[in-house]
Amino acid sequence: MVRKKAGGGTPATLALDRSGVAYVVRAYEHDPAAESYGLEAAQALGVEPERVLKTLLVEGESGLGVGIVPVVAQLDLKAVAAALAMKKVSMADPRVAERTTGYVVGGISPLGQKKRLPTVLDASALGYAAVLVSGGKRGLDLELSPEDLVAATDARVATIARAQR
Repeated sequence: MVRKKAGGGTPATLALDRSGVAYVVRAYEHDPAAESYGLEAAQALGVEPERVLKTLLVEGESGLGVGIVPVVAQLDLKAVAAALAMKKVSMADPRVAERTTGYVVGGISPLGQKKRLPTVLDASALGYAAVLVSGGKRGLDLELSPEDLVAATDARVATIARAQR
């Protein structure tokens, strides 16, 4: 993979640059009316939606955590709680997610967050040579190897996704 720098960069691209991780910037024209930011990205970029990952914040008794799952799946709250060694988690309030990460909902990247949080990557991501995550704003994704994503976020890997209902 060839590293490409975004003009000016985002905290996500700057974090990858600092760590020396190879990635590809994949930009597209974001439609504010899109119902699913992740599915919009997959379609606009012409990639399998299983390779496009969404970053979700959860809150439990010991604080916030991050779950990264394919956009075609749902986050299994019981599974992510177990992976984070918490009894129970719920989805974090979007305002808390934005304030904690420094990103807007729909553009939350697992990389370069203002505060490093315990992170869990769904095991399905390891089945691909490259995955895409938000680059820190709507309409910007970063393509990198799942192994580099794990290293850059210090993520645990576990099965935390379940099929959409």
